[in-house]
Amino acid sequence: MKIGPVDLGERPVMLAPMEDVTDASFRLICKEQGADMTYTEFVSADALIRNIAATTRKLHINPGERPTAIQIYGREPGPMVEAAVIAEAAGPDILDINFGCPVKKVAGKGAGAGLLRDIPKMLEITRAVVDAVKIPVTVKTRLGWDCNSKIIVDLAEQLQDCGIAALTVHGRTRSQMYTGEADWDEIARVKANPRLSIPVIGNGDITTPERLVEAFRSSGVDGVMVGRASIGAPWIFKEMTTWLRTGKAAEISVAEKFAILRRQIHESVERIDEYRGILHIRRHLAASPLFKSIPNFRPTRIRMLQAATLDELNEVLNSIENDIIPTLQQS
Repeated sequence: MKIGPVDLGERPVMLAPMEDVTDASFRLICKEQGADMTYTEFVSADALIRNIAATTRKLHINPGERPTAIQIYGREPGPMVEAAVIAEAAGPDILDINFGCPVKKVAGKGAGAGLLRDIPKMLEITRAVVDAVKIPVTVKTRLGWDCNSKIIVDLAEQLQDCGIAALTVHGRTRSQMYTGEADWDEIARVKANPRLSIPVIGNGDITTPERLVEAFRSSGVDGVMVGRASIGAPWIFKEMTTWLRTGKAAEISVAEKFAILRRQIHESVERIDEYRGILHIRRHLAASPLFKSIPNFRPTRIRMLQAATLDELNEVLNSIENDIIPTLQQS
């Protein structure tokens, strides 16, 4: 699969853009674990052109994580073009436009999935951004605004006509948010459209290697994007790509997974500061499947998620590593 000149190989598996999740450290770890491409957190066009420090930091790309896309969002063509030019100067391989974020503070203001209710403006933004930059431009969007307006098959053609190099489809409507099941049959319809020549990437509910393989088989998509299943489990890319390409399960020990989480914690603290770094990483610790198999873990889990300093958190993690992990490895 190629996006412009960017060759991702056959059936690539990508890390989805997720706010407060896909920072540079996490992206690099996911790349090392087998992700074929990474995406930044989504970047507000308005904040970027105002040079807001927290937003400009999102543009940093580690050479080891490439190929990488910077994803931007906004509701007006002018600011989106200006932001696209700034983002391109940061050196991404691809520029992605977010037309899929469903949260109220984005979609409710007419950006992200909100533009599914204003297709002419969505297309105007897309054409303007494509014309403003030299790198490939891609789009990530949803099936439609609600179950009565699943417009993605026709919309995919219209976006292709605007000059995008690939399309990612999340198999839900905006009204579904993240509830219900992703509709991979609808994604398959997009891919099966003979008038569509750009690569189609599917997204939604890919949580296991088995589901990944089935998604490729049933939909015929060119690539698959993995999002929430990677939170607290970046090794999922090694598990998925190994299964996809060899038909065998990846061998990743509990100790190796634990070491990856340790690395995430320390890099989060180094990147931000102790207090905010720990707050940031709690989402990963809370979601990690590594702890879900541990019996009677609830009191330890509470202590882990309430730890306010690195010393406190390390004390809990040390107890897990010394007392619990050896037991799991023997079982």
